Amino acid sequence: MKKHLVIVESPSKSKTIEKYLGSGYKVVSSKGHICDLSTSGKDRLGVDVDHDFKPTYRVPKEKKETVKELRELAEKSQDVYLASDPDREGEAIAWHLARELGLSVDDDNRIVFHEITKPAIEAAMKEPKKIDMDLVKSQETRRILDRIIGFKLSKLLQNKIQSKSAGRVQSVALRLIVERENEIRKFKPEEYWSIHGDITKGRKTFTADLAKVDGKKPKIRNQEEAQSILEDAGTTFTVSQVKTRSRRKGPKLPFTTSTLQQEASTKLGFGARKTMSVAQKLYEGIDLGDHTEGLISYMRTDSTRLSGLFVKDAEDAIEKEYGKAYKGKAHMHNSTNAQDAHEAIRPTSINNTPEAVKPYLTGEQYRLYSLIYARTMASLMADAKFDVTSILFQAGNCEFAATGQVMTFDGYYKVYGKYEKASTELLPALEEGEVFENVPVISRQHFTEPPARYTEARLIKELEEKSIGRPSTYATIIDTLQKRGYATLDKVSETSRTKVFTPTEQGVLTDQKLQEFFSKIINVEYTADMEKTLDVIAEGDEDYIKFLHEFYDDFEPLVDKAYEDMPKKELERVGRTCPQCGGELVYRNGRFGKFISCINFPKCRYSETDETDIPEAREHRTCPNCGADMIIKKGRFGPFWACSNYPECKTIVPLKEKAKPEPTGEKCPECGGDLVRRKSRFGTWFVGCSNYPKCRYVKKEPKKKAPETLDAAEEKTESSRGEPHA
Repeated sequence: MKKHLVIVESPSKSKTIEKYLGSGYKVVSSKGHICDLSTSGKDRLGVDVDHDFKPTYRVPKEKKETVKELRELAEKSQDVYLASDPDREGEAIAWHLARELGLSVDDDNRIVFHEITKPAIEAAMKEPKKIDMDLVKSQETRRILDRIIGFKLSKLLQNKIQSKSAGRVQSVALRLIVERENEIRKFKPEEYWSIHGDITKGRKTFTADLAKVDGKKPKIRNQEEAQSILEDAGTTFTVSQVKTRSRRKGPKLPFTTSTLQQEASTKLGFGARKTMSVAQKLYEGIDLGDHTEGLISYMRTDSTRLSGLFVKDAEDAIEKEYGKAYKGKAHMHNSTNAQDAHEAIRPTSINNTPEAVKPYLTGEQYRLYSLIYARTMASLMADAKFDVTSILFQAGNCEFAATGQVMTFDGYYKVYGKYEKASTELLPALEEGEVFENVPVISRQHFTEPPARYTEARLIKELEEKSIGRPSTYATIIDTLQKRGYATLDKVSETSRTKVFTPTEQGVLTDQKLQEFFSKIINVEYTADMEKTLDVIAEGDEDYIKFLHEFYDDFEPLVDKAYEDMPKKELERVGRTCPQCGGELVYRNGRFGKFISCINFPKCRYSETDETDIPEAREHRTCPNCGADMIIKKGRFGPFWACSNYPECKTIVPLKEKAKPEPTGEKCPECGGDLVRRKSRFGTWFVGCSNYPKCRYVKKEPKKKAPETLDAAEEKTESSRGEPHA
């Protein structure tokens, strides 16, 4: 009997969903996109600009086997359902699958679900629909724009200033970083002073700050002005007003993709890529012992809406755990540009508390899931309540103010207090007319601070507020800026955990040239308007062909002018000649950093690593195979010794000899072999079996508690679905 075939994006989902659907279904994975624009035709765009931007798609070499297997399975199946992710990219993947497998876009074969739980999957299977071709056209338009801008600008910049690439959103993000750096460089600190009185009643001392002089807010510019005010104020403070009021503070909304990335950055120290990678695993499914289940809803969303069913379950749990007073109200409305079919990022089941699932999660998964669970619960809880006391003091012709507050009801802080602290400053009981003598009054000098450089969280917030790109692409954009050598993300100081973006010299030059020749296209407003138009296309209310023509008519003349007028950056000379052809050696920027090559490239392909920062480069080595000099080259895993007689001799030697395993005197409990102490590729030591790789036993060491850092190790993800680059 033929089975129903269901195709999802990720392999890790397929087994879970197949268990939910039962024996009549076969669930397989497309492993992300199966098609992309080709690199054929004019300018290798894969887009026929002269014929209404007709795209040419191809199945990449690495996906041909996957497509072949899917075709064979489709032919043997009763019918085929396309269950790629519920967003613009997922809709395009479904369309490409339909094209390659010979399925009709008029059939109800598209399955959409926002969480990987049995009820959600079963409900989706009961309501298949047609592929949303408006959504597909929106994704295709975005991809064509990215290809045209990316290829044409990247080729231009590589030719003129040796920059590696440019992108529709990437270049605007770089613009923000460079603009901020320019503001910091131009900033001139201004002196100002503040004045404070320290008032003591009983055992309590608190500070009152100068608020007004002669009824007006003061601006104290120097020490002389501060001294004059100190003399006028004197040291006798009289209570002129005591005011007590109640204040409420409501919880924040449930997480969207952007706010999750921001909060994970500031609260957990996770980079945007790590956050999305860990969230992907939580969404796709976690083995909970007796079954596998997705713990969170879909993590690419700009919606803050929660389903009515989840809200009811959560409210019941809140009342049961904390009492009726802690129940709040659900936020049921989205911003105008949010896709209401989506929900916020939330736990799939309120019963899967962080502590209940902790044994099945890695440390990173547990920390992120705890944050998502707490934020979702808090969003449905009551406001916190405070009693706020404001006191005014009269001192001469000056008015001083002090404010204190005390929490009277913790509300949502009951679950979110770990991540959001509430300040509590309790003032002593005071009465109007009460007088304090000999109050110490001091002045303090300050200087205005320049605007802060962007952290990952601040940059993501800025991109979202300015409607630049999509939250699902932010991690890719941030990665690309660093990989291209346009910006660095470094700690503010040795002791600080905070990392900020600083543009490199090449990043500043790239931005400068883009602004000089493409300011009409590479700017915040144009990019935001383009994003809005893509949303309108997704709604079926915009002619995408007309939009592409309008864009190209603006863009192409700018490219032509830049080729004519942009001066070519002279390559920096090394001061030596090429050992192969006698040409000059020059510095170039490559994929793995700065390197040295022959000026006659590509006729002469001699290259070597820029050795100024490698101590081993001072050594002289000869090739053990042919006797020629060895030189240091850089690869994706770092520098290494290579024969200068390449390609005739392809000998390579590690830069540093690998540390030899050290015997421990212990025996392997699995195979009886000797246990040895080895150094990993990350520089850490571990104890493992000497019979590796036949025996993969590794001795577990007790975990040492270490201070947390903001270092986000680069993580591999199954597929990057962000902004494409040239």
